Amino acid sequence: MQNQEIIKIIENLKGRRGYEEKKANKLGFTSLYAYLEDKILKEKKAAEEGKKELEKIKSEKDTKKEEKKSCSCC
Repeated sequence: MQNQEIIKIIENLKGRRGYEEKKANKLGFTSLYAYLEDKILKEKKAAEEGKKELEKIKSEKDTKKEEKKSCSCC
């Protein structure tokens, strides 16, 4: 089953298609489709990791705020 998103990207490459095909071959992919599929998968994974990192930072900030409120003078 082919992903329509990847097919649309391939159709819109125009002048960069040759460059992308050479890059895919250089990296060991059998086709431009497989290369773009892997590229999109990596981008989605990086975005998910970025969201997790932001959530972690936010939770750390919340715990620091709670620790500061524990003093007796406030």
